[in-house]
Amino acid sequence: MPALLRFRYCLLIGLIALLAGCTTDNVTGTNPIVPTAASFAQLRPGDSLAVSLQSVPDPTITSVQVDEQGLISLPYIGTVVAAGGTTAELAQRVRETYIEKKIYKLVDVSVTVTERYIYVGGEVTRPGRIIWTPDLTLTKAIQSAGGFTLYAKETKVILARDQQAYDLNVNLAQKNPTQDVLLMPGDSIQVPRSAF
Repeated sequence: MPALLRFRYCLLIGLIALLAGCTTDNVTGTNPIVPTAASFAQLRPGDSLAVSLQSVPDPTITSVQVDEQGLISLPYIGTVVAAGGTTAELAQRVRETYIEKKIYKLVDVSVTVTERYIYVGGEVTRPGRIIWTPDLTLTKAIQSAGGFTLYAKETKVILARDQQAYDLNVNLAQKNPTQDVLLMPGDSIQVPRSAF
């Protein structure tokens, strides 16, 4: 019996060593090159906007968010297509719509982006959206989401941008800042669960 017990103990130690060897992090190499978003100036679903109407009896500033269909909704004119264009193009479209619907004869419209977001999901402490800033990188976004959970697979984080997915190694980005990808508005990060 002691020999069988010793054998099981050695087998268990060997299995633990094998599993530990399988989970070592690879911090060499490079992350793939992620192209910049198709057009940084284009409005996207999720963008928060301020639409200002001036030169009218009741000047107003309306806060709106571009919905998943790329639309915004404004008083008296309803929905207007926003995604895919610039703020200047949207301002012109809103102006023309107010005039065509005979709400106003003359109106000055300006549109500004107030907030843009990226999204972090999966094995992070606080999944959800994070306000985008021009210096936001992959590692900063993970930190803003509270960091990885115990079960996160840090070497295969998925970045979705412009309908493409890229596998990124966050450990590599932490060791070598040149490998830390700069994020763009609308990016989505998914942290998968590790098998071990």
